[in-house]
Amino acid sequence: MDLVTERITTLLTDKFDVPADLITAGATFQDLDLDSLSTVELYVTLQEEWGLPLDAEAATPDTTVGQLADRCRELLDGDGRRSDD
Repeated sequence: MDLVTERITTLLTDKFDVPADLITAGATFQDLDLDSLSTVELYVTLQEEWGLPLDAEAATPDTTVGQLADRCRELLDGDGRRSDD
């Protein structure tokens, strides 16, 4: 598991009380019982921590943890930072 996925998993378990065993790359926000407000809060937290221009409005209940992690990696890599640091 890379650092991006680890951080997302930690946020989901600590901040949103999602059981760790439910968090997989294919798990959707709906699977994890995240409502739209929780999704926005997750995106804003990641934006603030990493300075990423994540678009929470693009997220849907069918967005997966893997898709979010991929998007974060793309933005981090495009910013000259490595997502595995």
